Amino acid sequence: MAESFPDVAAVKQTADRIREQTSKVVVGQREVIDQILVALLCEGHVLLEGVPGIAKTLIARTLALTISADFNRVQFTPDLMPSDLIGTNVFDPSTGKFNLRKGPIFTGILLADEINRTPPKTQAALLEAMQERRVTVDGETHALSPVFTVFATQNPIEYEGTYPLPEAELDRFMFKTIVGYPAFETELGVLARYNAGFNSLRIEQAGVEPVCDLETLISLRRTVSSVTAQESILDYIARLVRSTRENRALVLGASPRASIWLLLGSKAQAALSGRGFVIPDDVKALAAPVLRHRLILRPEAEIEGVTPDRVVESTLAEVEVPRQ
Repeated sequence: MAESFPDVAAVKQTADRIREQTSKVVVGQREVIDQILVALLCEGHVLLEGVPGIAKTLIARTLALTISADFNRVQFTPDLMPSDLIGTNVFDPSTGKFNLRKGPIFTGILLADEINRTPPKTQAALLEAMQERRVTVDGETHALSPVFTVFATQNPIEYEGTYPLPEAELDRFMFKTIVGYPAFETELGVLARYNAGFNSLRIEQAGVEPVCDLETLISLRRTVSSVTAQESILDYIARLVRSTRENRALVLGASPRASIWLLLGSKAQAALSGRGFVIPDDVKALAAPVLRHRLILRPEAEIEGVTPDRVVESTLAEVEVPRQ
């Protein structure tokens, strides 16, 4: 009996339309946008690393608009308290009851700007929300949006006054996506848009339109989950991740959660390419963003100039690719 594959045409069509709408505001950054789309289709969160001024916030705002999701931005600062993020119960004299005054975490897309500038106590307030899509206030649990997604940003250069994210929180992010400087031609395109009157504070005036609603996004997620991954692909992913745990340059390799995200992300990557089945190239394309923030280098390896991305590259070169 011939193997049947899911119909992923709707996933590819929706992704193409989102890219089209996003391009009205964001010039370039195709790889960043694609990784965010993969995360949205897999219910994953994304850590965006890059210097200020390269459109991290703009990308998040625009994508929220294209999927009809609520959007909140929180500037993470040293004095930010967990209650500032989650909310707090406030007494209502007219009813004699406490009512929850919801914090900005009650949204579809949450941009946690400069997440490493807030103390661990507030960073930890995100853990339950990111993992369970719910928060607890005074012992009472409150559900978040079914499409709740965190886009967190951090500056890779400035470390003074920052609190490095603990491994447990880093592991909650599906991807660590590097947002780099644009190419020369891309930067010229950005200048041309602003010269013509574009204003990033009013992206609605750029003609960006919603492509889908939240129910459609949830339906697309079900389609992605049914994408086929053969046993050889599962074996390939497991060997890649386990190889990082045996790498002499690392103190700590990737966790089993990395294997899961690499599999789920590869399914979404296949669907975005219009395929109902995973191929090794899907896995290779996402290996670096899935693994780089989960690898801890030995001090001597860092001194020698080894980076997590170089470890991923060497791992991909060493592990045999399955034949399809």
